[in-house]
Amino acid sequence: MKITGYELFTVQPRWLFLKIETDEGIVGWGEPVIEGKAATVKAAVDEMMTYLVGKDPLRIEDHWNVMYRGAFYRGGAILMSAIAGIDQALWDIKGKYFNAPVYQLLGGACRDSIKVYSWIGGDRPSDTARAAKECVERGFQAVKMNGTEELQYIDSYDKVDRLLENVAAVRDAVGRNIGIGIDFHGRVHKPMAKVLARALEEFNPMFIEEPVLPENNEALKEIASLTSIPIATGERMFSRWDFKPLLQGGYVDIIQPDLSHAGGITECKKIISMAEAYDVAAAPHCPLGPIALAACLQVDATAHNAFIQEQSLGIHYNQGSDLLDYLKDRTVFDYENGYVKIPQGPGLGIEVNEEFVRKMAKEGHQWQNPVWRHRDGSVAEW
Repeated sequence: MKITGYELFTVQPRWLFLKIETDEGIVGWGEPVIEGKAATVKAAVDEMMTYLVGKDPLRIEDHWNVMYRGAFYRGGAILMSAIAGIDQALWDIKGKYFNAPVYQLLGGACRDSIKVYSWIGGDRPSDTARAAKECVERGFQAVKMNGTEELQYIDSYDKVDRLLENVAAVRDAVGRNIGIGIDFHGRVHKPMAKVLARALEEFNPMFIEEPVLPENNEALKEIASLTSIPIATGERMFSRWDFKPLLQGGYVDIIQPDLSHAGGITECKKIISMAEAYDVAAAPHCPLGPIALAACLQVDATAHNAFIQEQSLGIHYNQGSDLLDYLKDRTVFDYENGYVKIPQGPGLGIEVNEEFVRKMAKEGHQWQNPVWRHRDGSVAEW
């Protein structure tokens, strides 16, 4: 079997889909994208596919290493996202070739389903209690909210109080037994992260996410010493080499590699296995489309330390199209009592609605994240 060609589709709300074709008629789908940089990742995929056309798609480990090690400059958000989407599509082809879900080719499943959480609130958190209650009424057992708006290195306590009021309202609305993830989104610098981590203790969060930017991961050691709340990070880390010092430092409790950013199924399976050796849990990052989520679930099925999965249905970014719109069988991601079953179909276990993909690709998108500024005019972290 040989790879004969490929197509890329820029589709709303902010995604990029990849279709790889073979001479045996088997096709694979992947989702290579960095939110806000879809065109840049598309160019990187085009460059990498010049090597892959004509090759055997089943030699995934070799292809991964050529894409990564065959370049003098390697790693980073763009290149690893391009590799990720190609890798997902190759695994989709391989599963279809052997008529088995990808998880069977990775050693088989250790679970039948996994807990999922739902996003509440948007970039500027408000009315989160009502949204959280609605999620619980739909059966979710965990939610995640953006914690703060923009924060200066040292900021006023009215913003701290606002965060605490929001979290308190959510906790009151859902009760003690619902998990609440609080995403700092890298908007917080170390001095304020220390304040927030300690102040949030009384609400028993499920985790705090990205309390500082990953380039400041050394600060997690001090933050961890101030709180018993589990610390999660990793959505902006792109390889096992990025995660290595984080795990060796011993100050992270949950890693969140993104299967569309961190080298795909091949790499994220290795990253999550590394974390298991350090007794660290995994909650793969996935505010993206159905192909990315399907890839996550295939790895979740095989990873003992995976405990919850992010998913984007109804997330505030999904303007124009949502997670299920691109699938022929929308029931594959049915959520029951806060859990989703591992897809059992061959490959990634989903059937992409190619007709709808092509329709939406004609519209495309130019999604970019907003630029925030502090009151003094300086650029704020978003």
